[in-house]
Amino acid sequence: MAALLGPVPSQARAAEPRHDVVTWTASAFRLGTGVPDRAYRLVVHTSVGGDRARLRLTNAFGDRPLTFDSVYAGVRRQGAELVPGSNRRLTFDGRPTVTIPPGEVVLSDPLPGRVRGRTDLVVSLHSPDAAGPATGHRLAMQTSYLTQGDHTADESGDAWTTTTASSFYLDAVTVRTSARTGAVVALGDSITDGWASTTDLNRRWPDQLADRLRRSPRTTVRGVANAGISANKVLADGGAPSALNRLDRDVLSHPGVRTVLVFEGVNDIKAPTGVTAADLIDGYQEIVDRVHAAGHCVVGVTIAPYKGRPEWNAKAEAVRQDVNAFIRAGGAFDAVADFDRAVRDPGDPERILPAYDNGDHLHFTDEGMRAMADAVDPEDLECARDGRR
Repeated sequence: MAALLGPVPSQARAAEPRHDVVTWTASAFRLGTGVPDRAYRLVVHTSVGGDRARLRLTNAFGDRPLTFDSVYAGVRRQGAELVPGSNRRLTFDGRPTVTIPPGEVVLSDPLPGRVRGRTDLVVSLHSPDAAGPATGHRLAMQTSYLTQGDHTADESGDAWTTTTASSFYLDAVTVRTSARTGAVVALGDSITDGWASTTDLNRRWPDQLADRLRRSPRTTVRGVANAGISANKVLADGGAPSALNRLDRDVLSHPGVRTVLVFEGVNDIKAPTGVTAADLIDGYQEIVDRVHAAGHCVVGVTIAPYKGRPEWNAKAEAVRQDVNAFIRAGGAFDAVADFDRAVRDPGDPERILPAYDNGDHLHFTDEGMRAMADAVDPEDLECARDGRR
């Protein structure tokens, strides 16, 4: 096994209790139309390291079976080029080909060796028959690569001449690590998805949180799963299912999750649909109840300001303030991360601090993303098995 993926754990380490933990996600929704004989080289930045990595491929929004006849994983050297000797073929129940029914996901067999945390794992996959609605993630904030024909085994990047800012058909990567190690899922919208952070530098607030957790002695949570989708709402479906309707697949289905961070609501408030604070609070309470029923804790995240946007008005601002008061003091959440306080302008608290505002008065610079990550207390991500501390 190439050193790129690291050695298999020693016998002493292997004897320790171990479990699977999610290290990366990209919440799926419908993304254009599938193209036959196309290959995808997707760059995945892991959070926690471990061995026996498994990939989850998705046809969640497809309307027909989807076949992958070649899937590889390696480590990136630069661009679409892989570290020599790192590319390994994946199997599914021992077979190199897998067909995913419409609406379903499949897990690969484990890869040998170790995948390091905070590294670029590259997943290359080819479908001979993709057609109909494609499943993927539009706002990846990461350059990936396309080509026609099956070049998945190539470690060279020569054939991968077309770039894409989206990911396709891959929605999770898990690793096996110490049973003491857990993960947190960030459930959110385009802010969590990382819009306006610097592409290819992993400066979304969940990425910066992963960097903090890796260094923190105050928690054993190391995995960070980004379940952000642009324009997502708590209550209503849109370009993607609502937070309520995607909670099971995008959050609760992942292994090793200890805590969920809920940072949703601004799109409900600024939509011209008359959503009230009571409506949103009911939605939050349902999320909390379902997450607790799954044995996890829930950290409520206050909704950040957005004054200056065309959708802003005093009535909507009052809803935001009421919802934030509930998050802070309503008692529904196990803990609170006060993003509103971390990013607002002290001179005009209904606006984002100018240094953190990317210019559209809703999304954030890299520095704003860091301020949000810094507002999460690592100790709040620890959780008892019954979902309460």
